Amino acid sequence: MGGVTVEKLTAKVQDAPMRPVKVLQFGEGNFLRAFVDYMLDIANEQGWFNGSIVLVKPIPFGSLDVFHEQDCRYTVLLRGMENGQRVEKSRLVTSVSDAVDAYAEYEKYAAFAKLDTLRLIVSNTTEAGIVLDTADQLELTPPNTYPGKLTKLLYERALAFDYAPDKGIIILPVELIDDNGIQLERCVKALSRHWKLGERFERWLDDACVFTSTLVDRIVTGYPRDEAEAIWQKLGYEDRLLDTAEPFGLWVIESRKDISADLPLPQCGLPVLFTDNQKPYKQRKVRILNGAHTSFVPVAFLCGHDIVLEAMHDPLVKRFMQDTLYDEVIPTLTLPKEDLLQFAQAVTSRFENPFIKHALLSICLNSVSKWRARCLPSVLGFVEMKGELPPRLTFSLAALMALYQGGELKEGGLECRREGKPYLLHDDEAVLTFFAENGSLPAAALTKAFMTRTDFFGQDLTEIPGLQTAVSDALEAIRQKGIRAVMEERFGG
Repeated sequence: MGGVTVEKLTAKVQDAPMRPVKVLQFGEGNFLRAFVDYMLDIANEQGWFNGSIVLVKPIPFGSLDVFHEQDCRYTVLLRGMENGQRVEKSRLVTSVSDAVDAYAEYEKYAAFAKLDTLRLIVSNTTEAGIVLDTADQLELTPPNTYPGKLTKLLYERALAFDYAPDKGIIILPVELIDDNGIQLERCVKALSRHWKLGERFERWLDDACVFTSTLVDRIVTGYPRDEAEAIWQKLGYEDRLLDTAEPFGLWVIESRKDISADLPLPQCGLPVLFTDNQKPYKQRKVRILNGAHTSFVPVAFLCGHDIVLEAMHDPLVKRFMQDTLYDEVIPTLTLPKEDLLQFAQAVTSRFENPFIKHALLSICLNSVSKWRARCLPSVLGFVEMKGELPPRLTFSLAALMALYQGGELKEGGLECRREGKPYLLHDDEAVLTFFAENGSLPAAALTKAFMTRTDFFGQDLTEIPGLQTAVSDALEAIRQKGIRAVMEERFGG
């Protein structure tokens, strides 16, 4: 390593206080470490939590060697924009006390089921992790699936404490699926019945345990491979578990019971919300954050940009994105306006983060289904509320068609061209085939063929008054004049 030699992390820091194990965490990846474990570390420092976390490696491959070499300590570096200012904040996290391999160290792992102080189970096993597999077996050490592992662990805990009502567990999945806690609970109860674990266990699950559904939001960029050594020099120690993320964070926890005493994070000034209904917050994220991406990315890419940050430096594109949110999306949402405005302002800061190089084409993956989920509800809400079309969201559909037009199937995608240079789009096979076969049609014919595809949009978009003509006219204008000229003409004044 060039420059001044730095010491290992463990040589630079003092021993952390011994705290009781309160959290078992399935998944040792970057997101949980820069989100949940980071927050709990702050809660420990402020005296609200007084607990430690044990990481569980829930898959049979991979290694925990670096965790043990660093005594499970690591640095989180938050970098981005706050209130228009560039910020970098590092924190040495000491909330994790151990890491265990559920396969190679099964007995050690299984013993945590009987730990008196255990109160919370957190997981991030990817979207594919919360699946019901009735071929999974209770006798396996451990069962194959995450729901299988969780069911067995909870069952052994119930037996160990004779179904004591105060020994239940709060389960906090953060997997990116809708109603993640509801889905996980269904899997656990189905396995319980399939494995014939008994009615007493199922009653204990209902009465003593709490399955929460959560919504999480933070871009975690993980280990900064290209910058690691330079950051080590600044920190003064070598950290091979260094984890980078944006400053913005949000954790919405939906629960049928009040669990705030067990997870006292709002008291620490952390962005955690407890609610009995997370849907308005999910809607806010999908329609504002994700909707901003989906509506402005085709526009930005066709204007010649390749990454989000670069596009945000283009005043025409930035204004298009912001006006879409403030004038066309926010008016259709139900949360208090001030809350929505703050979230939208945070979106602008997040898009302008100089430390994140988010490729526009990667955001374009499956753009048609994303437009349906993220933008169409705002279009419908705007039409219902105002009796007219939202001009920028309408234009975004034309821009999406312009992005896909004139391409040919190649290498599992649709190869199109921008200023003569090829780019590859990935989407559902039906979408790619549609544009390969129809993308060179006249604007009016292509628009009609696209908007009547109910399999793409869940409805016939030509039935929305005026939308077909508006989109067709916009697409024809883009073809004739180029997208930048049309935007300046329509939205640049």
